Amino acid sequence: MASTVAPITSTLAAVTASAPGVDDRLWMLILGFIIAFVLAFSVGANDVANSFGTAVGSGVVTLKQACILASIFETVGSILLGAKVSETIRKGLIDVEMYNVTPGLLMAGSVSAMFGSAVWQLVASFLKLPISGTHCIVGATIGFSLVAQGQKGVKWSELIKIVMSWFVSPLLSGIMSGILFFLVRAFILRKADPVPNGLRALPLFYACTIGINLFSIMYTGAPWLKSPRRWLACAHFRRLQASVC
Repeated sequence: MASTVAPITSTLAAVTASAPGVDDRLWMLILGFIIAFVLAFSVGANDVANSFGTAVGSGVVTLKQACILASIFETVGSILLGAKVSETIRKGLIDVEMYNVTPGLLMAGSVSAMFGSAVWQLVASFLKLPISGTHCIVGATIGFSLVAQGQKGVKWSELIKIVMSWFVSPLLSGIMSGILFFLVRAFILRKADPVPNGLRALPLFYACTIGINLFSIMYTGAPWLKSPRRWLACAHFRRLQASVC
């Protein structure tokens, strides 16, 4: 869920670059980057910990190993798979066109949303509550938009889809987890010697995991992953430009 920090920060940068009187809002941009780092810290303390809680609790990895793995793969995952989520949070929840005349208001609202999300996640971590960083930033963004523009500033149809996913996702995860554990228990754990069967099943698990990740990256990943021809065209254009110059 580390990818939830990037869309708000990019919104701040884009709005600041296009807005008149940039110097007057530079302090807000700097403050936004600082709060984004705090938000990333709170996401790692709570939301990322949810992903590795079962692995650490079962003894598969140590806490130190989990921190190292999370630092690497959460970052890579946000880069490769965070484009769709980032786009939704950036302009799918609220009508950003309403802030064309008042970009400073959008900046202030985005900073407020990041700050509110960071504070709540830090409080939840202190209280040992496993929560979702994505839910935090979604709620915070909707909250500032309601205050700034009222109900007309919120894209309610998109919000309904997100809220529905909060119920569907745990249900599907529970069903898949139950089916997988039933198969593992029936064909591996209840055997007289479960080790050989477990070793034979490992390649299948690895293949399924890698296949799902690759499919997700190619199907819903960052747009630049889907257009290698664009890379070649850009490189060719640069070479032509350099030769002309």
